[in-house]
Amino acid sequence: MTHNPSLLIRHARILLPDAGYLVGDVLVRSRTIVEVAREVSATADKEIDAKGLTLLPGVIDPQVHFREPGLEHKEDLFTASCACAKGGVTSFLEMPNTRPLTTTQAALDDKLQRASQKSLVNYGFFIGATAENLPDLVEANPTCGIKIFMGSMHGALLVDRETALEAIFANGKRLIAVHAEDQARINQRRQEFAGISEPAIHSQIQDNQAALNATKLALELSKKYQRRLHILHMSTAEEAELMRRDKPLWVTCEVTPQHLLLNTDAYEKIGTLAQMNPPLRSHHDNEVLWQALLDGVIDFIATDHAPHTLEEKAQPYPNSPSGMPGVETSLPLMLTQAMQGKCTVAQVANWMSTAVAKGYGIPKKGAIAVGYDADLVLVDLNNYRPVLREELQTKCGWSPFEGWNLTGWPVYTIVGGQVVYERGKLNTEVRGQALTFDA
Repeated sequence: MTHNPSLLIRHARILLPDAGYLVGDVLVRSRTIVEVAREVSATADKEIDAKGLTLLPGVIDPQVHFREPGLEHKEDLFTASCACAKGGVTSFLEMPNTRPLTTTQAALDDKLQRASQKSLVNYGFFIGATAENLPDLVEANPTCGIKIFMGSMHGALLVDRETALEAIFANGKRLIAVHAEDQARINQRRQEFAGISEPAIHSQIQDNQAALNATKLALELSKKYQRRLHILHMSTAEEAELMRRDKPLWVTCEVTPQHLLLNTDAYEKIGTLAQMNPPLRSHHDNEVLWQALLDGVIDFIATDHAPHTLEEKAQPYPNSPSGMPGVETSLPLMLTQAMQGKCTVAQVANWMSTAVAKGYGIPKKGAIAVGYDADLVLVDLNNYRPVLREELQTKCGWSPFEGWNLTGWPVYTIVGGQVVYERGKLNTEVRGQALTFDA
């Protein structure tokens, strides 16, 4: 067997780049798709009979927090990548709020080295903006972009002064991704609502206006400098309507499955497990965000996978941390919506793979076509299974979607032509590769 064995997937229902389907075969050699046809006559080192399964491009999750280095009690690059493989996520872009913070070339190099040894799937990392590290933001490589926390953060990664923000937008050409919340408004509302320990108050403290204020400011700076901007985890109807009215060609935005499918009702059911930043919103926000996604106002989907232990989450609000895991459930959640008629399977694949590759300039990803990387997922759209805590691979061991009955669970996940997940079993020998980004 060679290090990169050839692979032949037979009898799959293949989603093609034009959003049509072909029932046929896909041949992979040296990590690359070399043939897509009704019938491939060649042989391969490994064959998969995919009869009854749908073949999609592997999910690229463009916003995750995998906690390594420094917070490995919650998650690490190995456990998180196992969760990715089980969820059909073949590549991820990871955020800089680890310990130490990813704000220098040395810290970025350390993460890349760790991932090369531990990650079952492909990886890329953001560099975090501080008020002081402008040279690193311009020069650090390879990175998918600059992450700015405009709010919901303390310490060096909080960049909430307009002068510091403007300096970042004014220098360099690299993509800037913003966590858009207005920290001054959050601080003021924290004082107004002090002493309330109901988790639901979180959505009032970090309200729609806090999100809208910051998104408006980021958009203004982006337009002033014609700087490539991506708005992370958009959560409000107001932001969606702003984007609908005023979204330059160089601006993109994303939404999480949580902000589409959960709302403030979740606090009653799951308490602080529903606490995240930006917070869950109203039914109305769900509906407007869905429509913006369907209309192309919102470009793609990310999970914002941000695990905390159950012990940490059990602390009373406001001591409970914000964040929830998501990489294992995002694809089945969205495919279940497709099977219920909210959208199409092709739209899900675009939002979770093709559009992400385009938005971040990741070459040869996001489509099932000759010459593309063989990052693929075979899903079962005929059967439903619940989200069960005991089956989760994430180290934190819980999901806000526990008990939800979903379809579209991955049966096989393939990274660089190698099967990393097969019918409930992980192949932990596989290693992903560092992603590259077109400037």
